[in-house]
Amino acid sequence: MPESESKFRILVVDDEESLREYLAIMLHREGYHVDAVSDGAQAVARLKEYGYDLVISDIKMPRFTGFELLRHIKDRTPETAVIMVTAFSTTEEAVEAMKQGAYDYITKPFKNEEIRLVIKNALERQSLRHENQELKKELERRYSFGNLIGKSKSMQEVYDLIQKVACSRVNVLITGESGTGKEVVAKAIHYNSDRKDRPFLPINCGAIPENLLESELFGHEKGSFTGAFQQKTGLFEVANGGTVFLDEIGELPPMMQVKLLRVLQEREFRRVGGTRDIQVDVRLIAATNKDLEQAVAEGEFREDLFYRLNVIRLSLPPLRDRREDIPLLVEHLYRKMSANETVTVSEAAMRRLLDYNWPGNIRELENVLERCVVLGHGNVLEENFLPPQLQPRPAEGSAGLTDLPESGLDLDEYLGGIEKEILLKALERTGGVRKKAAELLGITFRSIRYRLAKFGIDPDGEEE
Repeated sequence: MPESESKFRILVVDDEESLREYLAIMLHREGYHVDAVSDGAQAVARLKEYGYDLVISDIKMPRFTGFELLRHIKDRTPETAVIMVTAFSTTEEAVEAMKQGAYDYITKPFKNEEIRLVIKNALERQSLRHENQELKKELERRYSFGNLIGKSKSMQEVYDLIQKVACSRVNVLITGESGTGKEVVAKAIHYNSDRKDRPFLPINCGAIPENLLESELFGHEKGSFTGAFQQKTGLFEVANGGTVFLDEIGELPPMMQVKLLRVLQEREFRRVGGTRDIQVDVRLIAATNKDLEQAVAEGEFREDLFYRLNVIRLSLPPLRDRREDIPLLVEHLYRKMSANETVTVSEAAMRRLLDYNWPGNIRELENVLERCVVLGHGNVLEENFLPPQLQPRPAEGSAGLTDLPESGLDLDEYLGGIEKEILLKALERTGGVRKKAAELLGITFRSIRYRLAKFGIDPDGEEE
């Protein structure tokens, strides 16, 4: 017979030679790697020698029964699926087999299509379980402390705090400018906690319309509003036992602030249109680039909710305040993007990277390096691959700003002209999106609206 090409390995255990050989031939033709033995003792020996995805075992066998083999498998390799086969079917045996961990139970004589389907389903479940395990391992590797890049004192303090709070139940508030890696830190907290096997669900509070946000967080009942054609499970319910990450918590509307406060206090909520309280065990991590204390003082954010969220404050430093981490970040990110093991950054390029102020922080650095990967050649990063804002400015371009004319000048008018020009350039770079322009300039959305209005520029533009 041709060599099997399947990635799955199956062991058939039956003291009836004709059935054993029949199953082996059939499964081999289906493309599986198949071994066959006549009793449980031989099966145990094979299991020590090879790893099997599936064992198909008779129950009634001399010396070593199918149930004894099942217990042996579940004690030593619980990930192996087991299908029990017998000619003496009883309800008690079926129940006992399932209790002891068998995937399924088939009675002789069986139809070929029946056993093919059961085997297919069992192996599909094995495959999904394996993929989930690999995904969890990859997430744990990706968000382990070793993958948070930075040796600066400020980042070492961040790592230390993550380690201290990861396995607690307390709420964490992560603050920092846009692009500093708040969601990465939230994932590091989750995947280093005892909740790592449960869901981590992020949601951006500023990206979902107010009329849909409650349904996203808490779900809704069928018919609770126009368009609610079926029941919807909210993120808090899906994340039960895990972590909910609320990014841009400062954008949460006032009514939702009240509802979130109740969830944090009572550990329960109701779906939209529901009458039943749903209890949940959810760890909340929130993040913001706003000054929430100022928002509380201005009446834009509830003080009691702020104190509930601010049990542990984790402040992320902007990239310009930890420039010693830039070479490490550049090497790590560029290598990951270019798939090269070694990366060479020219001295001139590194000087530009170190001198730049990085208003967009690590997110902006990632975008710059992505451009370099596309325009560059292999594993070398040259200065001429960098975008215009990192290129050296012409000497004449920097002259004249601080020159004082002999006749003097109107300082307010002069500075106002510079401010207006910078505001317009920021809007041009962000496609007219005020919120992004504010982030680019390191000011609040409220501040940019005030400054635009001061110069007669419509402050009410796109706010995506």
